[in-house]
Amino acid sequence: QVQLVESGGGLVQAGGSLRLSCAASGRTFTTAMGWFRRAPGKERDFVGCITMSGGDTYYADSVKGRFTISRDNAKNMVYLQMNSLKPEDTAIYYCAARRAGRGTIATDVTDFDSWGQGTQVTVSS
Repeated sequence: QVQLVESGGGLVQAGGSLRLSCAASGRTFTTAMGWFRRAPGKERDFVGCITMSGGDTYYADSVKGRFTISRDNAKNMVYLQMNSLKPEDTAIYYCAARRAGRGTIATDVTDFDSWGQGTQVTVSS
């Protein structure tokens, strides 16, 4: 497995922006990476995913056009840029890695085998 550590969460007003970072260590950084979130009282939901090369991304409809995932493989980092934030974006955000060699887009929690501890994002109205 790979170890993942998220950072960058915090409190922001509606309409604002935040950038989450995910630092990966351990095995070689050769997998697709995803972001998920868990709102209070809800299941962990897919936010977005980026391929191993970074050439393709896929987003949940609820964040499409507002959130952008990017990665820097040289630094073993993945980012989630969140713009036009809404109160309903309030959640704990998790970074996740697919199994080694799985470089394509995935959206289900079971497709990812390494998870960070999460970072809280709170959007006030």
